Amino acid sequence: MKIKTLDNKVWDKKELIDNMYEDSFYYGYLGKNAFSSSSLKLLLDSPKTYKYVTQYGSDESQALRDGKLFHTMMLEPEKIDSFTFVDVQSKNTIKYKDAVKEGDIVFTSKEKKDAERLCDAIYRNEAAKSLLIHSQYEVPEAGILNGYAFRAKADIIGKNGLIDLKTTTDVKNFNLSARKYRYALQVYIYCQLFNVEYKDFKFIAIDKANLDIGIFDVSEDFYFSGEQMLEVALQIYKECIEDDSYDVNDYVIYGTL
Repeated sequence: MKIKTLDNKVWDKKELIDNMYEDSFYYGYLGKNAFSSSSLKLLLDSPKTYKYVTQYGSDESQALRDGKLFHTMMLEPEKIDSFTFVDVQSKNTIKYKDAVKEGDIVFTSKEKKDAERLCDAIYRNEAAKSLLIHSQYEVPEAGILNGYAFRAKADIIGKNGLIDLKTTTDVKNFNLSARKYRYALQVYIYCQLFNVEYKDFKFIAIDKANLDIGIFDVSEDFYFSGEQMLEVALQIYKECIEDDSYDVNDYVIYGTL
C-alpha cells in the first residue's frame, strides 16, 4: 500500500510505519505532513492555530508534560534513562534552564515523583493491570482516511483490543472531559487505522489528585460523533489551508447572541 503525505511524497506503508518508531520522525516530519486526532482538534479550534502550530510548533503545557512523562514511564520505561531530572522547585531556576540548554529532555524531580505515583496506582489496580498483560505498547499505524494521510500510535493493543491511557483531574466526570477534549476523534481514527471495532476500544483514566481509576467503554454514538468531527475538520482544512487562494487571516466565526 502507498500513502501520500501532505507534502505530496509517496511512501510505502511499511517503510513509513518503520520510521514512525522514531519520535523525531513521528512528531517532527509526520507532525507536519500527516493528520492525527491532535491536528484535527487544532483545525476545529481554529485554522489559524493549526497553521501556526504546524509551521512553528507550540509550547508544551504542564498537562502535556505530565502526560508525556506518565506515558513514557508506563509504556516505554527504557526511555526514562535518556531524560534529565533536576532537583529544583521551579522550572525558572538557573539550574533547570542550564539543563535545558544542553538539549536534553528535562523534568523536575517533583514531576518524576508525580508520574511514578500514577504508574504505581495503575499497577496496584487489578482491573487496570489485567487490561495491560499480553499487550504491545506504543504501536504506530498509518493509513488513508477520506483521502488524506493519517498517523496514530496506540498506547496499548492486544487481546483486550485498543486501550488508551488518560490522566484527569476529575475521573468521576471523565465523560464530560472526553467530550470537551474531543476524544471521540481519537476513537474513530484509531479504530479505522487499526481495523478495530469501537466495542473493543477502552480508556483507562486515572485521577491525578486521588488516584482513583476509571475504565470506560465507547458507545456507538460517541464513535460516530468522532466521524462527524473528522469530516468537519477536513472541510475546514480544504477551505482554509489547502485552498491557496484563501488567506487564513480572513477566517471569521459568525453567530447570533
